[in-house]
Amino acid sequence: MKKYFLLLIVVLSIACSGDDDYIDVSEVLYEEGEELLTGVLGVNSTSGNAFGFEIEGLSFQDQAKFATGNSLFNQSWVSSPASTTARDGLGPTFNARACAACHFKDGRGRPLENGATSRGFLMRISLAGQGALGFANPVPEYGLQIQDRANNGIPYEAKVNVSYETISGTYSDGTSYELQKPIYTIVDAQFGALNNVLMSPRVAQQTIGLGFISALPDTEITKFEDEFDADDDGISGKANYVWDVEANSLQLGRYGWKANSPTLKQQITSAFHGDMGLTTSMFPENNCPSPQLDCMQAPNGGEPEVTDTQLENVQFYQANLAVPNRRNFKDESVLKGKKIFEELNCIGCHAINQKTTSFPFSPLLGGIAIKPYSDFLLHDMGEELTDNRSDFKADGREWRTQPLWGIGLIATVNDHTFLLHDGRARNVEEAILWHGGEAGQSKQDFVNLAQEEREQLIDFINSL
Repeated sequence: MKKYFLLLIVVLSIACSGDDDYIDVSEVLYEEGEELLTGVLGVNSTSGNAFGFEIEGLSFQDQAKFATGNSLFNQSWVSSPASTTARDGLGPTFNARACAACHFKDGRGRPLENGATSRGFLMRISLAGQGALGFANPVPEYGLQIQDRANNGIPYEAKVNVSYETISGTYSDGTSYELQKPIYTIVDAQFGALNNVLMSPRVAQQTIGLGFISALPDTEITKFEDEFDADDDGISGKANYVWDVEANSLQLGRYGWKANSPTLKQQITSAFHGDMGLTTSMFPENNCPSPQLDCMQAPNGGEPEVTDTQLENVQFYQANLAVPNRRNFKDESVLKGKKIFEELNCIGCHAINQKTTSFPFSPLLGGIAIKPYSDFLLHDMGEELTDNRSDFKADGREWRTQPLWGIGLIATVNDHTFLLHDGRARNVEEAILWHGGEAGQSKQDFVNLAQEEREQLIDFINSL
């Protein structure tokens, strides 16, 4: 049975009288161990490198492998041919030169800024309907993603611009707020007009805790499914089943904004291929849709350009990145915010208490009770967040619940607080206000809170 401890508030005063001088501590309970989001494998860090530590218990040899993967994650790749044959093969078209260019310090990318090199932003594109095996329907001459950069002498595919529309609103207590709605335009397209294509902007997520997600058995995700809302709570999460390249079959999706990748390895190789134009044994063909002849004829950096050994080291590194333990978890405001988080049923999607199973790639991750604050299912987030673009079982309004672990440290690690799939929310408050669909009632309940209660809820979320 869990032990509970009351938050003790000591008031030193000669004269204390009246109910306002006391806090009802029965409503602000600390749950023993709640700060340990990944059990004994979490790390205590509030530094700018809080997302960059390995889990506890790695052997000396595994620490060396982790360091090698870290180096590969941070290295910049160069175009071929090059004297540095271990890291050539970039492009020919690409979005970034290094994994860390998007996931700086293993953290979160920034939204698009006109005239600036992307720092973790990309634009998915497709046509209506679905292609082979359930993938989004690729755009002729362009594929499924805009590559906005290219090696010398090779044309990039297109550029993306953004403008913002201001949306004003008011809380029930009369406090006003403003949201910024991004409006994207594809310009300077090199291989034909891109009119009427579906666009889905994406910002890179922090990469902590990925191994724990791999170590979850399918049942620890599907146990939260309620696709037809049988319990009538307004929440109807569903699993995405996506094509597993190695298994050659449909498998449960776990990674990505649409849960469109089934394994950590496929998530990594897809990023190598789509974001940096690097081939692997999983994706051995250059990312050069016809008729991009200059791209097709460019020299490569080997077959494949990322060797299986390099890929294994990067995967090991990503799988064993630790999750920081919570901070300020006994503060009165945080504890009251936790209660509000549950009362607003935020916990209905941002779920906790899953348990990992054996994971051969990293045995230390097995048998751990975790609190990711995500059910890893798809949820309808409403019309304001729709991209109108299907991805296997995900429709345009549906997004995978984002894990909240580490959210309060993004400002420290990445020097910003932009959230949601395209970074439109400038902070936690705005992220909540963008929620709709299945989360619409929770959002409205947040709007109805008093300012102090809203601040308490945000304090709790920032403690994660």
